[in-house]
Amino acid sequence: MDKPFAITLDVGSSLANKTGSWRTSRPVYLDRLPPCNNACPAGENIQAWLFHAEGGDYEAAWRELTQNNPLPAVMGRVCYHPCEDACNRGKLDAAVGINSVERFLGDEAIKRGWKFPAPPKESGKRVLVVGAGPSGLSAAYHLRRLGHAVKVVDAGPMAGGMMRFGIPKYRLPRDVLDAEVKRIADLGVEFEYNRKVENIRDTMTEGKFDAVFLAVGAHIAKRAYIPAGEAAKMLDAVSVLRDMEGEEKPMLGRRVVVYGGGNTALDVARTAKRLGASEAIIVYRRNREKMPAHDFEVEEALQEGVMIKWLSTIKNMANEGTLTVEKMKLDEKGFPQPTGEFETLEADSLVLALGQDVDLSLLEGVPGLAIKDGTVQVAPNMMTGYPGIFAGGDMVPSERTVTVAVGHGKKAARNIDAWLAGGTYEPAPKHELADFEKLNAWYYTDASKTVRPMLDIVRRTSTFDEVVSGLDETNALFEARRCLSCGNCFECDNCYGVCPDNSVIKLGPGKRFEFNYDYCKGCGICVSECPCGAIKMVPETI
Repeated sequence: MDKPFAITLDVGSSLANKTGSWRTSRPVYLDRLPPCNNACPAGENIQAWLFHAEGGDYEAAWRELTQNNPLPAVMGRVCYHPCEDACNRGKLDAAVGINSVERFLGDEAIKRGWKFPAPPKESGKRVLVVGAGPSGLSAAYHLRRLGHAVKVVDAGPMAGGMMRFGIPKYRLPRDVLDAEVKRIADLGVEFEYNRKVENIRDTMTEGKFDAVFLAVGAHIAKRAYIPAGEAAKMLDAVSVLRDMEGEEKPMLGRRVVVYGGGNTALDVARTAKRLGASEAIIVYRRNREKMPAHDFEVEEALQEGVMIKWLSTIKNMANEGTLTVEKMKLDEKGFPQPTGEFETLEADSLVLALGQDVDLSLLEGVPGLAIKDGTVQVAPNMMTGYPGIFAGGDMVPSERTVTVAVGHGKKAARNIDAWLAGGTYEPAPKHELADFEKLNAWYYTDASKTVRPMLDIVRRTSTFDEVVSGLDETNALFEARRCLSCGNCFECDNCYGVCPDNSVIKLGPGKRFEFNYDYCKGCGICVSECPCGAIKMVPETI
């Protein structure tokens, strides 16, 4: 009787303290997809570069970030950060200031002169990119890093597309844009400006290009029929913002009315104030809830004295500079309906900000293309119906933002690379989402989000100085450390410390942990005590 009893308690024996066959589930380590990563249209591995940033290794963070996005200083200013809308930290106190840290890293790279590494080898293939906007720049960057010779052709005098000719300087300083474009050029990308591609197939043949990526921006302003007298001054928003890049600034007058409800309408109205307009009024057909412009931009415009007439539409503009405006009301489906009530507005100029279209004339005569609603239809690999011609950005059906365009460029580059090699690009499968319910957030204490400094109102309305400033190193470091590392182990040692059976094995710094299932009884305490949701219970297998 004593012998088996002694064997059971002998801690030196390989059989000591083993669990029985009664365990029904076991814990496993896993990586889940952080919601910020999942929400990023550019496909950034946000959690990975935040990890480096919170450790103070800013160059490593920047290099991780630019694996997917070559324009972090630009994006840190103009991206509408859907990643922050998805951030789990927002359910605790406030979302991590991901966009603020991205801008800090981008600015740090410019200040310190960090460069992209040269391609490891040359492929011998030549790719043409038409359009030097965000999508074209992104595609050119990724294609060059994959070893292809890349030439970017643009009809404008400088690179940037709508980032330069559609976003005012108070939101995106041009020296920041120029620095990030130069870094792409230094990688070996060739740029040719002031050249409009008339026929894409002829251009491909003449230049002996193996593939082409079309990234022409939406530079053609949409028009609306508004009866106007001969002396009435009516402009389009695209032209106004483009002219701001020239020596001769647009003459808008003291009273400016902008017709539209998007971010471009706000940009024009805010620009008018900076050009000296005493009144800048936006006329929009619906209410604020239906306005497509982002709410924080609406707030900034209102702070600067821009007025907005909701539920209004413009009927005509008389010679003497008066507008007739009709009041609208929303029907039960939310669509504006006329009321028959009119009022007049004094205006020196009327600027139409009703959206933009893309010039698709370069595609005339190309067989196999499908064009619908002014956009080119593409397959999941971003290729059009003509082999070797890919398209993205404003040219294809999608949301028209800088971030989406950058994502298109990256996706197209990877598919072009695979197509040139005679294969297909297969992205890695996504992990399951690390939603808030999978975290144990009670481990975290409140840490308020760092608010970026803003220029005072007087200077905002009298200069084109940048309105929103960046974080300093101390604030950027603090903000990065607010990340919860959703779904991915950061080696906090909780599982190791709470396991009652000593079944968790530490593998060393950066190597995480593993379970010794000979000792684990499947109690699940490790799961309940993991702050980031990087462990789950799975059914026991026999």
